[in-house]
Amino acid sequence: AGGGPGYFGKAFMFETEKICVCLWKQNDKPDMILSRLSIVNFKNIAQADLQFSPNINCFLGNNGMGKSNLLDAIYYLSFCKSYTRNPDSQNIRHGEEFFVIQGYYERNGNDEELYCGIKRRQKKSFKRNKKEYDRLSDHIGFAPLVLSTPSDNELILSGSEERRKFIDQVISQFDKPYLGILIRYNKALEQRNALLRQECTDEMLYDIWEVQMDSAAAEIYESRRRFLQAFIPVFRRFYGEIASQNEVADLIYTSHLADGPLLPQLKATRQRDLAIGYTTRGIHRDDMEMMLGDYPMKRIGSQGQCKTYLIALRLAQYDFLREQGETVPLLLLDDIFDKLDAERVKQIVRLVSSDHFGQIFITDTNRQYLDEIVQSIGSPYSIFSVTDGEFNLLEGNML
Repeated sequence: AGGGPGYFGKAFMFETEKICVCLWKQNDKPDMILSRLSIVNFKNIAQADLQFSPNINCFLGNNGMGKSNLLDAIYYLSFCKSYTRNPDSQNIRHGEEFFVIQGYYERNGNDEELYCGIKRRQKKSFKRNKKEYDRLSDHIGFAPLVLSTPSDNELILSGSEERRKFIDQVISQFDKPYLGILIRYNKALEQRNALLRQECTDEMLYDIWEVQMDSAAAEIYESRRRFLQAFIPVFRRFYGEIASQNEVADLIYTSHLADGPLLPQLKATRQRDLAIGYTTRGIHRDDMEMMLGDYPMKRIGSQGQCKTYLIALRLAQYDFLREQGETVPLLLLDDIFDKLDAERVKQIVRLVSSDHFGQIFITDTNRQYLDEIVQSIGSPYSIFSVTDGEFNLLEGNML
């Protein structure tokens, strides 16, 4: 069941673990491996040159030691920015003038080098194989990555903007034109809002930008709708496996475009928008409502249920990108066991230990769970200790 080619036609077949394993083997793709990472002056990491296992890499240490900063450095090489959304210069180590991150990858049988360099008061430099990108947006999707972090809680607690960013980030990693269309829409929206703030009454000027918003919004809405149609069943399955089928979680996509094309809505609300000074209709108001049973997760979810929800969301994201992309993504799991009961931890360990996942980077303050994952996988691994931005290999089987 399901409409359309590729992943969208297969999403609704993911009913049992047996079927999932079969499909994963049929659609097996080359892994992408981060074999080595070099860091200079990034956050609290003065210098590090690390070689990684092609399977699982564990980082053990107390809070504030630099575990999350290492994952953020890897994230930088995929998205050209920090997941914390801090300005680039704020990620330079205190007292220094620059930071450099270099990653050496094996991607679909080819060696690849990614470089990110930041100097204070200078433009960011981002290169692939020593060649500078003309546009950073051209890099998005080359090194697919999924990161689960405690800050994901903002997806539940914050406004709709956070959830739209989640949707857009996933789609942008496999659909190159999508990001360009989204940029086009946002530019047209910015121009319309500028007219509203200026209290402009020239209908022709509004028509110019509203027509551009309308065409871009239609494509964005369709991409988001199709993505969530495929994504939601996979998310439900992961949540059910972690929660042992005791709870029913759901996502509900809401959009003004479900009521019809955007252009007539913009014209109908123009006078109201003029009075308040901003655009009230459009795909920039879309939301992905997070539900537990019949109620919003934000209102009734416990800490453990919220954490389960967010991890299921990220694992479903990984599943989707694995199916859609050219290569298997990296999976970064930052402190995922906090606030979970023993049964949910057990289910996550079981899921992460399966051969469905490619290279994994995982942090924790407690070695017990890391040892359980390593023992369950029984394949190449490394365990590092992290203290004040320094990394030491405790044990590992890299080959």
